[in-house]
Amino acid sequence: MAREKQPEAAAEAEGAPERSYREQLDYLNPIAQPLASPAKHKQIRRGVKEVQKFINKGEKGITVLAGDTLPIDVYCHIPIMCEDRSLPYAYVPSKSDLGAAAGSKRPTCVIMIKPHEEYQETYDECLEEVEALPLPL
Repeated sequence: MAREKQPEAAAEAEGAPERSYREQLDYLNPIAQPLASPAKHKQIRRGVKEVQKFINKGEKGITVLAGDTLPIDVYCHIPIMCEDRSLPYAYVPSKSDLGAAAGSKRPTCVIMIKPHEEYQETYDECLEEVEALPLPL
């Protein structure tokens, strides 16, 4: 049985305009809380395997997850790992935007932004914003 394209995937393939940040919020998973605003950084870890590996190694940074990732099972353990190690994390609405922010043409469901002296001031601002977000219930 052939798999049908979803309407938004078909629209993207035809070169239709991208959905706004506000429209992307309609496709979030129920667990996508707290939700962060969009940000771009260098020095990142990208993808579930890589982020998980470096969390386990004790690397510090801000973890950002895409709220539209399905199935949720792919990455639902990452927030728990972050909480166990007191690492800040937040969700953004779109994995394609997250991939683009990570400097990739491919969508990604999770990145970790590492602190670096080149952008330490911006990193500290982002860290304050993420830590100020309300925790999930």
